[in-house]
Amino acid sequence: MFIEGYSWVEAVYMTVITMSTVGFGEVRPLSEPGMIFTALLVIGSIGTFTFAVSVGTNYFLDGDYRERIRTKRIQRIMNGLQGHVIVCGYGRIGEKAVAELSDHAHEVVIIESDLELVKTLRKKGLRVLAGDATQDESLIDAGLKRAKSLITTLPDDAQNLYVVLAAREKRSDLLIISRASQPNAVSKLRVAGAQNVIMPDQVGGAHMASLVAIPDVVEFMDHIRIQGADSVNLEEISMGQLPKNLRLHTLGEMNARNRIGVNVIGLKRASGDLVINPPSDTVLDESVKLFVLGTADQIRRLNEFLGIQSPNL
Repeated sequence: MFIEGYSWVEAVYMTVITMSTVGFGEVRPLSEPGMIFTALLVIGSIGTFTFAVSVGTNYFLDGDYRERIRTKRIQRIMNGLQGHVIVCGYGRIGEKAVAELSDHAHEVVIIESDLELVKTLRKKGLRVLAGDATQDESLIDAGLKRAKSLITTLPDDAQNLYVVLAAREKRSDLLIISRASQPNAVSKLRVAGAQNVIMPDQVGGAHMASLVAIPDVVEFMDHIRIQGADSVNLEEISMGQLPKNLRLHTLGEMNARNRIGVNVIGLKRASGDLVINPPSDTVLDESVKLFVLGTADQIRRLNEFLGIQSPNL
């Protein structure tokens, strides 16, 4: 319009037929400046088209569209989860925590900032949210309001502290377990709202020392740890899960060992008191949790007797 004096319609028409390279003639003969402008327009159009084709090809060949679809599908699944566990960070500690939780049939949502690791984990079928666990939005997207517990295993104590503070602010009833690298961070994490704080180095060192001091005891405890497919299981059973018609007044009434073969090795009361080897006249109310030791088959039969379904078997 400026160079050749075309009307607005003529200028749009010439631009369209030039960029589409259909080969129609000019509305009016072009001057030399008009020819130069048209040549630059054609070159720019070809470059734009080539770039668009390249971006579109990479989008499909590199699998970006599949990753977007997978992300939306995982987000829809996470939006429907209830009573799941959120694990912040998938390092060595986080990986082990996720594996143990999966063995025990717990629903897990992972928050991980490494995008390449996120893609790898999603291909394995894990529910992974790409994001920074220290951001409130990431915790909310992971279903913090519907989760039953949160485990933060980030390598930096300050990051774990921020996650604990953010989670506790939004959920006063949430079970929060945090990793700590430095001893002075343990008290801060507890004050921030973490019920349990684990120092992996300390736990590992204590375990190794126990293997020297009491090796057979440690071997026995390792054997009876809950390992999913292990033949011996240590499981907790809440009496509050029972229907009213199956509520038992004393441990002797249950007579678990004689009927099924399992051992009730302890119980926990609502006050938090632990009782080891409780006697048969121990009164059972709905707030009591029993710690039961037995084979997988024995515990399964115990659950059938009590009318409940074990989440670990």
